[in-house]
Amino acid sequence: MDPYVQLAKDAISFFLKSKKLLPLPNSLPPEMRSQRAGVFVSLHQTCDHMLRGCIGTFQPTQTTLAEEIIANACAAAFDDPRFLPLKAPEVKNITIHVDVLSKPEPIPNLQSLNPKTFGLIVRNSSGRSGLLLPDIGVETVREQFSICCEKGGIMPDDRTIQLYRFTVTRHV
Repeated sequence: MDPYVQLAKDAISFFLKSKKLLPLPNSLPPEMRSQRAGVFVSLHQTCDHMLRGCIGTFQPTQTTLAEEIIANACAAAFDDPRFLPLKAPEVKNITIHVDVLSKPEPIPNLQSLNPKTFGLIVRNSSGRSGLLLPDIGVETVREQFSICCEKGGIMPDDRTIQLYRFTVTRHV
């Protein structure tokens, strides 16, 4: 199993048993201990691929990439407000994706986007923002932009909108 996904799964299982965050395992790949990045952890029901939880950070909030994965895996499993907290019997029936984000870069307009390649962050001057990961079934840039605005509670014609794109390295 991919070590990023294994860490997320171990973090969820450990939290179910102890109600604590998993301490950093000794056997982690070196980059997980030395690098920092934003991370999204998505849980999907294995039977129908429906979303079961997704929480992430577009900028790092933890000291290491491993700690970011652990924190976001637990948040996706137990704190996503759209879902009830994950129960122990469900763990064997979920598929976990760990998306490691590149640093967001400002873009001048939507023409430099492709929803299969780039994620999008839409932010306005009042601090509202909406984010959408790349390659999640959204077909057009307009649809990607619209979803981001809706998620952030931003009017699409807001003249203070700033756009940022990013890529992900997806671990499944």
